Amino acid sequence: MLGRTRVAHAWSLLAVGACLAQAGEAAAGPVEATLEYTADYIAPISGADDADGVFLDNLDLGVTFDMGRIAGWRDVSVYAHVLNNSGEAPNDDLGTLQGVDNIEVARQRARLYELWIEAGVGRANLRAGLYDLNSEFYANDSAGLLIAPAFGIGSELAATGPNGPSIFPSTALALRIAHPVTDDSLIRVAALNATASVLGDPDGVDTSFDDGALLIGEWSRGGGTRLALGGWAYTDKHDDIRDVDSGGAPLQRRSAGAYLTIERELQPDLTGFARLGVSDGDTTPYVGGWQAGVLLDGVFEARPESQLSFGVYQGRLSAKHRANERDAGVDVAADETGFELTYSDQLTPWLRVQPDLQLVLNPGGDRGRDHLWVAGLRFAVTPFGDAGG
Repeated sequence: MLGRTRVAHAWSLLAVGACLAQAGEAAAGPVEATLEYTADYIAPISGADDADGVFLDNLDLGVTFDMGRIAGWRDVSVYAHVLNNSGEAPNDDLGTLQGVDNIEVARQRARLYELWIEAGVGRANLRAGLYDLNSEFYANDSAGLLIAPAFGIGSELAATGPNGPSIFPSTALALRIAHPVTDDSLIRVAALNATASVLGDPDGVDTSFDDGALLIGEWSRGGGTRLALGGWAYTDKHDDIRDVDSGGAPLQRRSAGAYLTIERELQPDLTGFARLGVSDGDTTPYVGGWQAGVLLDGVFEARPESQLSFGVYQGRLSAKHRANERDAGVDVAADETGFELTYSDQLTPWLRVQPDLQLVLNPGGDRGRDHLWVAGLRFAVTPFGDAGG
């Protein structure tokens, strides 16, 4: 059960948000700040009899510095993003492969999440520093309301690297270049340290690049139907999850993949999206996966900021992962599939409330487990600015 201390903590922060909101939005200027506090309560309905409801939260503070106005550096800006996570980890008890809450972290602590400088060079745009690749790559705006992590970035990419790629909650040093191709299309490429680590993690920012780099590129096109086609690969080989050499050491394999995203307005206020990703299947549990869904804005005429979203995701498990699971006595499935229905409403200028319902089939990739039903309630407080970078 949610303890009284955590309830008091959550409501005290909501009260702080209300006080800040009364002060009005931060004035536009050479330094602009955003602040958002998100609190979730996640509880199983069925399929996880030993699990209780848990509380977890996330605090984001972002600051953008317009260096043109501050120091005369034309077309240059600096962005800093600090986050703090506390509370519990619902998936420790629920036992899914892909998770059910996109603010869950393995280590609850404060982090310097992003710190990058951006500059225009001719028609190109450059970013360098601690950078979240999912802020621009493998992302759909219309999937942003959904809480399940698979809607943020495909599981076949999220599960790669020595400790995960440069995404929430730990980023990596990176260089990203974006260049327009036509009026409505552009190409982005980035090279990122394969080891994600920031201030607040045990080893701080990793500058060694001992594990090589993650290379990623994406072509995207706007317009009525928004498309993106991307590919990624690591420069260093990774351990095979099953095959070993004569001495019992894992064979080394290349980790790589590709993805496609599509987003389109189906009718006024209704947007649909679909995404498909594939990977090598040798170095992670996934050979690929897909996500699809819809987002409806203005659900009720009297509630113009109300939103409703429904999504489906599936992580396809590799033959090697399934073989490992069979060896361990698991009645392994070919995939883990989830469904999510969520509704969001802006109750005040600073408070958004979002009830959520999820169903996971073959949780943990185990056909012997019952279907998992999970309910959630999210509170988001935004005293000023628009959260995110």
